[in-house]
Amino acid sequence: MSHKVVTRFAPSPTGYLHIGGARTALFNWLYARGRGGTFLLRIEDTDRARSTPEATQAILDGMAWMGLDHDGEAVSQFDRAHRHSEVALEMLAAGKAYKCFASQEEIQAFRDAARAEGRSTLYQSPWRDADPANHPDAPYVIRIKAPRDGATVIRDQVQGDVTIRNDQLDDMVLLRSDGTPVYMLAVAVDDFDMGVTHVIRGDDHLNNAARQMMIYEAMGWPLPVYAHIPLIHGPDGKKLSKRHGALGVEEYRDMGYPAAGMRNYLARLGWSHGDDEFFNDAQAQGWFDLSGIGKSPARFDFKKLDNLCGQHIAASEDAALLHELQAFLAATGGETIPDEKLSLLEKGMYCLKERAKKLPELIDKAHFILTNRPVEVDEKAAAHLDTVSRGMLKELTPQLQNATWSREPLEALLQQAAEAQGMKFGKLASPLRAALAGRSATPSVFDMMLVLGREETIARLNDAAQEQALT
Repeated sequence: MSHKVVTRFAPSPTGYLHIGGARTALFNWLYARGRGGTFLLRIEDTDRARSTPEATQAILDGMAWMGLDHDGEAVSQFDRAHRHSEVALEMLAAGKAYKCFASQEEIQAFRDAARAEGRSTLYQSPWRDADPANHPDAPYVIRIKAPRDGATVIRDQVQGDVTIRNDQLDDMVLLRSDGTPVYMLAVAVDDFDMGVTHVIRGDDHLNNAARQMMIYEAMGWPLPVYAHIPLIHGPDGKKLSKRHGALGVEEYRDMGYPAAGMRNYLARLGWSHGDDEFFNDAQAQGWFDLSGIGKSPARFDFKKLDNLCGQHIAASEDAALLHELQAFLAATGGETIPDEKLSLLEKGMYCLKERAKKLPELIDKAHFILTNRPVEVDEKAAAHLDTVSRGMLKELTPQLQNATWSREPLEALLQQAAEAQGMKFGKLASPLRAALAGRSATPSVFDMMLVLGREETIARLNDAAQEQALT
């Protein structure tokens, strides 16, 4: 086996990309990327009744949004069925597997008798050591010859050594009577053929490892490193379910969480690097190690997710954040931002991203940029545009014509204007917000003026002041 690290994410395309699956993909991605290794994607689509092209696309879309790029083309497990069968026949020829002609009725009768006698109901086929000369001309399955004595030890990097008595393992079916391979065989063969060195997956697959190890050992293949990570639980400590909130990656995307924030939060969900909470991809790739994964289930916490996402929005490059904002609107059916507004958005991003935790909050704060003249004023803001305040705006506009358009001069000018009216600046700020944004909750008046520029600012103030003549 190559010394280069190779990891894989192997989802079943029977629905959306679950948030737990996204974390598994992330852990595999981080482990490989941090070691100059390879991260592969395998679509385990052998369940033809439940696998759909739409679900496969949802997985690909979810990983693309999460920024989890994989190396090479995605592998279809179904397309490799011939290779899986080939390995089963190779084990049969080597005496590591055998043909079992037992019918379902015979198997059930064995289990009923074992249950009545208090014995193990694991099926022990009479065909295991039968002479091939005595084989009937009848349908059969191919079973692996499981070890009967001793124990199988899974040396897991998260769970520690897990010991399973071999008398608890049955002679697993490899090929069904119609010649199709079973899932356990397919997974082991694919992992070996793809050169997977580290199998990092949910601990619901822990028992599968013992069965898949039988195939590796029968074929004389070196075992991969196993790391079975605990599942994600809800805030109440119970297994994550729909009642805990959104489950599919696309739902988090549609709620407006930034992808970098999701990567940070999911990486921290069950893994730790000291006390570090906020980190970027480069740090995560450099720090991530299997030894940092805890044994206990992690609890999903929306408050922590919101907090981390807010930090990532604040730390994002303005151009990158604008690009993500456009992608969010496209994915959720939002209105396309006109070209003339894009430059203003990037110019104003410094004040928009402050304290925003999700992209819709950022869009809401950008209302003063996205709206057009004449600015529509909501009911709460309209209360601040009475006759007196409109008069103040009318007096203010000529002063702004010749003002130096930077923060300190504008602050001084507006402070003087408020004092001239015998009031604190806050009293002047409210009608200014109403005139510039049509709302009472906005970024600071000075930020809005600087982003909009002199011409647009004065035009909006004039619009608001002229309303006086119409009332």
